[in-house]
Amino acid sequence: MQKLEWNSFIKKIYIKATSRTLYHLWATEEGITSWFLKKATYQNPDGKIRNPTELIQKGDTYTWQWHNWNGSESGKVLEANDRNYIEISFESSKVSVELEEREGITLVTLRQFNIPLDEESKLNIHHGCSNGWTFWMANLKAFVEHGILLNETEIDLRNQELAGFQFVNM
Repeated sequence: MQKLEWNSFIKKIYIKATSRTLYHLWATEEGITSWFLKKATYQNPDGKIRNPTELIQKGDTYTWQWHNWNGSESGKVLEANDRNYIEISFESSKVSVELEEREGITLVTLRQFNIPLDEESKLNIHHGCSNGWTFWMANLKAFVEHGILLNETEIDLRNQELAGFQFVNM
């Protein structure tokens, strides 16, 4: 068994879909806002905004906004192979998504790594993001396999100080 460490974590889930379908859901504005984000903007290295259905490319920058959170996250697309692998800068770390298809079922492996080892990063990135990604990957599976979303979009939780640590569907 691998040793659990503060500087990284892995989350995995099988989803009954092709890797092509799942790649589109991760690698386009149209896809990622259908199950995960309120808004996503991708810019190519020349500063041109990508079309909502256009696949992200290495060197792009992004800005993401969530439902029920006033802030945004900006970062860079570090790798995107147009098939089964994406890597981005995220928070003060990196996130990769790898898709391994086997007979119409795809193993989605998300890895967040290079997490700083200070106490705030252990709480907010390792603990917070690990919990968050667990939910969002389950939300992706529910969306793809059953056509439903589990995240809260109707009740405004932004004024509840600890909502991000207490609600399981943010």
